[in-house]
Amino acid sequence: MNQEDILIKAEEYIQKLLANDGAGHDYWHIYRVVKLSKTINEHEKANSFVVELAAWLHDIADHKYHDGDHSAGPREGRRWMELHGVDEEVIVQVENIIKEISFKGAEVKTEMSSLEGKIVQDADRLDAIGAIGIARTFAYGGNRNRLMYDPSVKPVLHTDFETYKNSSAPTINHFYEKLLLLKTRMNTETAKKLAEKRHLFMEEYLAQFFSEWEGKK
Repeated sequence: MNQEDILIKAEEYIQKLLANDGAGHDYWHIYRVVKLSKTINEHEKANSFVVELAAWLHDIADHKYHDGDHSAGPREGRRWMELHGVDEEVIVQVENIIKEISFKGAEVKTEMSSLEGKIVQDADRLDAIGAIGIARTFAYGGNRNRLMYDPSVKPVLHTDFETYKNSSAPTINHFYEKLLLLKTRMNTETAKKLAEKRHLFMEEYLAQFFSEWEGKK
């Protein structure tokens, strides 16, 4: 199977796998990450096949939907790639990207070991901020039956992945525990530029949110 056919199969698989997700990690999230990855790679010139395949498969088995098992994604990604005859060298690269990509807490380093990984991580993080990022955050919070906001529950800058992934804090806290931190954690210059406008939109949104919360506007 050639590279183009593999990418087509990957999209078809992800579209079916995530068709019914209503918590912001659906097929269209993956679609946007693929598009963003390709946009960033126009400037970075990494291996385009690895970038696109990793973008399609990066959420193939997200730990949030597999009892917190962060080995599920790399394992399922490898299984799918082996089934479709992907070269072992590419499998290892994509498997590592799936393993390394996730945000694991404000005080936890999540450095990518390849340029391809940096590109896909940037794309994934760009889709977590801005207008779509806000929508996805509240979709996920509602799906997990979390409060929208509770002034008595303060944000926490988590120092380890276990604490971060087990948090059940109100949705607004997620902005301070992750989303507002992402602008300065982009890997590529292209992503850094794209993040500026999306970050500003979130700041404006939060200012309006808290003003309305206090009945001022």
